[in-house]
Amino acid sequence: MAERARVYPLRQDPPSEAQSQGPGSQEPLWREVLGQRLRALRLDQRETLSETASRAGISPQYLSEVERGRKEPSSEMIAALAGALGTTLIGLTEQVAGELRRQQGIGASRASGPVMLALAA
Repeated sequence: MAERARVYPLRQDPPSEAQSQGPGSQEPLWREVLGQRLRALRLDQRETLSETASRAGISPQYLSEVERGRKEPSSEMIAALAGALGTTLIGLTEQVAGELRRQQGIGASRASGPVMLALAA
């Protein structure tokens, strides 16, 4: 007898504060945590959307949507944003993976698969 696959609905909007803190809350999306990290890096450098977007070669509107977790940027775009913010793609990936682990309460010792590969890089 064939096993039935688990089907999870796609989430269209980022979770509200109430949803993200409740028990059994949904796992955060990569694009949401990436956007939060990019915004934090930009604000740490006291830069405007326009300044960072200009160096990355994108529009400020697109950067704003990425930071709000509304757009799923390509790997090339993520690398351009990392460079514009003075970090590397590996460094940014490690920061986002660390934040995902922190939000899910998972220690580095439990990391496996793609997360372990990111840590090993």
